[in-house]
Amino acid sequence: MLKKLLLSTGLMSVMLPTAMAFAAEDATPAQLQGAVDAVWVMLAAILVIFMQAGFALLEAGSTRMKNAGHVAGKTILTFGICAIAFWAVGFGLAFGDGNSFIGMKGFFVDGTEEQAAAAYSSLAYSDVPIGIKFLFQLAFAGVSLAIAFGGFAERAKLSVYFIFSILFVIFIYPVAAHWIWGGGWLAGHGKQDFAGSTVVHLQGATAALVATLMLKPRIGKYNKDKTPNLIPGHNQVLSVLGVIILWIGWFGFNPGSTLSAMGDGFFGYIAMTTNLAAAAGGVAAIVIAWIYFGKADIPSMLNGVLAALVAITASCAFVSVRDAIIIGAVAGILTFFTAQWFEKAGIDDPIYAFSVHGIAGIWGTLANGIFAKPELVEKVGIGKPGLLYGGGLEQLGVQALGIFTTFVFVLIVSFIILYILKVTIGLRVTEEEEVVGLDLSEHGSYGYPEQMKKAAGGSSAVL
Repeated sequence: MLKKLLLSTGLMSVMLPTAMAFAAEDATPAQLQGAVDAVWVMLAAILVIFMQAGFALLEAGSTRMKNAGHVAGKTILTFGICAIAFWAVGFGLAFGDGNSFIGMKGFFVDGTEEQAAAAYSSLAYSDVPIGIKFLFQLAFAGVSLAIAFGGFAERAKLSVYFIFSILFVIFIYPVAAHWIWGGGWLAGHGKQDFAGSTVVHLQGATAALVATLMLKPRIGKYNKDKTPNLIPGHNQVLSVLGVIILWIGWFGFNPGSTLSAMGDGFFGYIAMTTNLAAAAGGVAAIVIAWIYFGKADIPSMLNGVLAALVAITASCAFVSVRDAIIIGAVAGILTFFTAQWFEKAGIDDPIYAFSVHGIAGIWGTLANGIFAKPELVEKVGIGKPGLLYGGGLEQLGVQALGIFTTFVFVLIVSFIILYILKVTIGLRVTEEEEVVGLDLSEHGSYGYPEQMKKAAGGSSAVL
């Protein structure tokens, strides 16, 4: 059996390149480019969707054992809801032809090029099939939603995840996406956001901040004198593995946004700036934590990596390698100090969603207005050079305008949605359910049943 398997594998290794060669001979250059680009964007979409696994591990590891199954499992639930809502309505609102505020066509995506030609002129610059473009953009919407739910962790009702998922994907995410990526008014001003520091990360983080404030801190997080208590995550190894997966997924996130693997291989340059920024953010954050705490804090390092990735997402195609390292390092440091400030201010953000994705998203978006190089701006074809490269304050102003309008819009709409949910079905589980843990109260079983049974005689509130 093994011999046959090896023989068949050997034959395939010979036949596949031969078949591809014959196909290439019959294909026109345009057809060959289209096929390569389609495979590349499909691969990038898979990498970005795989980031959901990274979020599941990071969030589960960063929260308590009694909530681990719930935190990981709701990732599957919310991405499934996101996929259906984005297919039906969100994609058309974001990328469909319409006005400068919102798309008005292309709902219920049917995957045909006829619909693409009639409805999605903002995506016409790429010949990748519309089904793959939809999958790629769905992956981004799913990431933004996952970020938003970081602010709900360990205390929100499961029913809130259902309803907010649908409303976020229909009424929040597509609007700013259309403004910046779908041919909207910010695109007309030359807003630079190559892969989504504003569109994906700031939107999700702002919704997370609103939820964090409205849900209020977890039981036991603050003392009567308002000083915070440490509520550590139950498994740093899971958190580390989650960040590694997210780091890898970002190679679909940023380089994949070229929607092309042909030409001069620009996606490789973007991958390099992305990777070096992440490395700088992690190193800078752990050094600062070491100085501040006297110990090399692992969660701070993980947040530094993610913050740097968030920051470089807007500028990865516009800045030099050296400037990418600066952007990443600054993001890691900013995230560390803002996380400390938010906690002392009474804002219980269990996975530091706003510090990592909001503050870093703001910095990364502004960084374009400072570091964007003229030759790279010309290559990408969006906006103008940054302040340090002779562009003056114009691009920086456009970037700031995009941040302000997006933040205010998401803040207001998220508050309205969550306030309505609060006065109708309620946002937060009961005190008893929170103490027992959401694994048991919402799902009827623990993510770690053996360990929880052993600890049943102890205090479940701290597990």
